[in-house]
Amino acid sequence: MRVITGSARGRRLRTLEGMDVRPTTDKVKEAMFSAIQFQLPGAQVLDLFAGSGQLGIEALSRGAAHGVFVDQSSRSIAVVRENLETTGFTDVSAVVLKSQMDFLRTTDQRFDIAFLDPPYGKGILEETLPVLSEYMNPGGIVICEMETELNLPEKIGHLDLKKTYKYGKIKVVMYSVNNS
Repeated sequence: MRVITGSARGRRLRTLEGMDVRPTTDKVKEAMFSAIQFQLPGAQVLDLFAGSGQLGIEALSRGAAHGVFVDQSSRSIAVVRENLETTGFTDVSAVVLKSQMDFLRTTDQRFDIAFLDPPYGKGILEETLPVLSEYMNPGGIVICEMETELNLPEKIGHLDLKKTYKYGKIKVVMYSVNNS
């Protein structure tokens, strides 16, 4: 796994081993970032189910101003910290060891772009998206990676479905924040 482009281009990122880990493939990552490339410069980014931190790190590499990485696994957080050090983004990032819902219920931060790639088949997106919508800036974008069988509603809280992409067994859904 590597950073595709930007200031940290080509840097190798460490990932956790095991069956519970599904790093986003380069093909899917490239498609995600092509869709949001003009929103990245100066953005406040949230990588809510950080894992290795690769999505937030890719955003920082492409010009995001600040990244917050949240995961409830101490092993994941250790890998995120290592990857941030490897890419030189420790000064523009915060790493939080906390459950994702606890983070959302206690933060006062607001975000322009949020990445969500939670464990599949557990109803996590359906629970998280309405709460997350309250912490997104007007015009913000939420990108969810999920199994193709999952169908999310067209409107969730302040979020409106913008696009859906399918890549084999993976589906990527993009929501935009409505200003109502």
